[in-house]
Amino acid sequence: MSLWGGRFEEAPDELLWKYTVDTSDRRMLLDDLTGSLAHVTMLERVGVLTGEDGTALRNGLEQIMAEARDEKFIFLESDEDVHSAVERRLGELIGDVAGKLHTARSRNDQVALDLRLYMRRVAADRIGQLESFALTLADAAERVGETVVATYTHMQQGQAVPLAHHLLAYAWMLQRDRSRFGDLLQRLDESPLGAGAGGGTSLEIDPEVSASLLGFAAVFDNSIDAVASRDLVAEYVFVAAQAAVTLSRLAEDLLLWATTEYGWASYLDRHTTGSSAMPQKKNPDMAELARGRAATLVGDVTSILTLQKGLPMAYNRDLQEDKRLLFHADDTLAGTLAALQAMIAGAAFHPPEPSSWVGALDLAEALTSRGVPFREAHHIVGRLVVELSASAKTLAEADLISLRAVDARFESGDLDRILPGDSVRHRTGRGGGSHESVAIQIAKIRQSLT
Repeated sequence: MSLWGGRFEEAPDELLWKYTVDTSDRRMLLDDLTGSLAHVTMLERVGVLTGEDGTALRNGLEQIMAEARDEKFIFLESDEDVHSAVERRLGELIGDVAGKLHTARSRNDQVALDLRLYMRRVAADRIGQLESFALTLADAAERVGETVVATYTHMQQGQAVPLAHHLLAYAWMLQRDRSRFGDLLQRLDESPLGAGAGGGTSLEIDPEVSASLLGFAAVFDNSIDAVASRDLVAEYVFVAAQAAVTLSRLAEDLLLWATTEYGWASYLDRHTTGSSAMPQKKNPDMAELARGRAATLVGDVTSILTLQKGLPMAYNRDLQEDKRLLFHADDTLAGTLAALQAMIAGAAFHPPEPSSWVGALDLAEALTSRGVPFREAHHIVGRLVVELSASAKTLAEADLISLRAVDARFESGDLDRILPGDSVRHRTGRGGGSHESVAIQIAKIRQSLT
């Protein structure tokens, strides 16, 4: 069914139909029905529709809503989009009065509304997933206890930190991803319904009524902007992409940790795959796909921005393509969140102890605490590293004699800073890699999410 055609003497060519019809918007069926019910109620309240017509339209829409919720609504190949499918089914149920549903409304403001309703709904779902994942990371951080690992800078071991501190870094990143969705929800909180095709309507309607019925805090101020702008879709895609990039970084760590070379973690059999040729293999494929699919979301961001950049005001059919990008980005993020959360929840962590070289900075800071300029202390410990390495020794094998052979200002207590566990215990700075900091972080994360 088409919502246009009166001006045309020929039916649409099959080629045109196949090229222009997009069935991806069918997932917005409930959103479209929700918007239509509010629109009908508003039209009846302001007297544009009679009570009889309003009741008929509302009853028909509610019946379709029930079909949609029970997954019994049937789309036809002749339905041009979700809007035409609803109006076609409404006509089957209540007859010609169904034609009054589109009064004082265009597909332009209708789709703009559906998009906002859809994004508002799924953004809440993603926020819930991100919160749950952050709590799973907090649980994992508590589970690993006082296990100590090395941080890596330039892929070289740097400092000793609790493994929990590393896991919680991702929890904080997910918290910011969550807050970005929350910020977007504020900008989505404005109804475009009533903007019509771009210039509004001459009928006496009240957009504030439908906005209130739909739970929006505000109504559009410019009808052209209301139907022609897709910056909010672009923002949603970006926010999803940024969250996917966070997850991609986590996926990379999960992949490295599972290697023989790292040996930090292993994952449940049900969360891994095997090799068709090598019987010993246990592959963390979900993490690899999370990393790969993040790239497709970066592509979605580029596409949605490019889609808008040269469009004249007001509405152009190019904007039909925004939905594919939005749906793909959201679906991909939802799946990746579920996959990686399951991997973390089922992971067994068993990292080897870091190299004793991770205590080098602690030795430099010991000198600094006694008044030695840090740059000088850095140079002194660097010389110590060279001399120990030349003797095929590690920092753990250093004694007070070898320390003082490099600089007489070293003291016996400095040896208590060298081992990774000792290094962590000497660290007291706010938010740093200490067990005390980890406990504070876990409490903060749980408090903010429960």
